[in-house]
Amino acid sequence: MSVSETLRRRFACAAAALSLLAAEAAVAQVAVDPLNPTCPAEPNWSTYPEMRLSVEEIGGRPVLLAEGRIDDNLIPRLRAALESFTGDEIWVRSPGGNARVGNEAGRLIREANLQTRIPEGWACFSACNFVFMGGTARFVDRGGLFIVHMFTHTGDRDAIRSEVSRGVDSTIGLIGDIEQQSALLASEDNDFLIRMGVSRLLLTEIMYRTRAVADRSGDRSTRRCLTQDEVRRYNVVTEILSN
Repeated sequence: MSVSETLRRRFACAAAALSLLAAEAAVAQVAVDPLNPTCPAEPNWSTYPEMRLSVEEIGGRPVLLAEGRIDDNLIPRLRAALESFTGDEIWVRSPGGNARVGNEAGRLIREANLQTRIPEGWACFSACNFVFMGGTARFVDRGGLFIVHMFTHTGDRDAIRSEVSRGVDSTIGLIGDIEQQSALLASEDNDFLIRMGVSRLLLTEIMYRTRAVADRSGDRSTRRCLTQDEVRRYNVVTEILSN
């Protein structure tokens, strides 16, 4: 090997090392959420009130971007977008939304044989998890966030207090409805993970141990950001790409 070739390779290695250090420093500077210490204070999961679907040319190939809240009417739009999409990869960022719609969206993505990605700087929370897990191949780039919590049918505390104030019979009926809907959704989640090849331990060890609604008298954490090791351990990703 010539001297110039040796120097060129050493320079390339040094540049790569500096780039990695800079990326790690940038991550370290992100403000941490004091109530959810595994997560940043302001995850970049988009503020669109309805999920927007658009195609962009990235790296010389078309990529479908899915950004915003998973709304009740997403499925017809997603189905139309998938029918006209000529690429093979979807990037997702979302604060969540309708859990059952998220499951159905994930199944549509699997049927379309597309891969999914959470790129650096993007965050996928709650119902978005199931959209992402629909990918035949799944990637969480370094700096991308897969954020979980337990589903809930009791997020509106004021509505619950109102129902409870109506008396014992009304409260018992409310509890029964919550139990039934929670059991159905838990069963659907479990079935979904099996079909998508994701470890069911993700539910029992992580998701179901993270509150969906803050406890005013105690634990106020409502989000859990998985590490790169965890997304690999639970088969959330099929491969980890280092940037």
